[in-house]
Amino acid sequence: MLKKETIEKMAKDWYRKLDVHAPMVEVLPMLIDDGLEMVFPEATVYGYAGFEGWYQRVIRIFFDEVHTVKSVESKIDGDKAVSKVVVKWEASVWNAPDAESKRITLDAFQTWEVMADAEGNALITKYTVDGLEYYEGSAQL
Repeated sequence: MLKKETIEKMAKDWYRKLDVHAPMVEVLPMLIDDGLEMVFPEATVYGYAGFEGWYQRVIRIFFDEVHTVKSVESKIDGDKAVSKVVVKWEASVWNAPDAESKRITLDAFQTWEVMADAEGNALITKYTVDGLEYYEGSAQL
């Protein structure tokens, strides 16, 4: 059975790993492979292979990332849950031949579907970015 605290901890751990561009061996255990769907503004990917392609691309584009979890609201049904996640994302990006990098600051509104593994840990089964809200003065994606 999933617990609210388990999902919140997993969300914070997930974003901590994204901030440091953790190796795939640390990130993949937080996801299911068979049936995984991840819907980002720029792409929809499936399974570990799809996620890895997306992840390897974005860690080469964005740097100095800071994710701050603002809220995680979960509706739990036994070993499954639907969670509404709001995260503040800050990242720098440099586009050649610009003289300087640009800073992106936004709130990302997401819906996650999660399930419990045999040990009761939360795993992401579906991850959807529902919308982005840019802060004043932010660069745009």
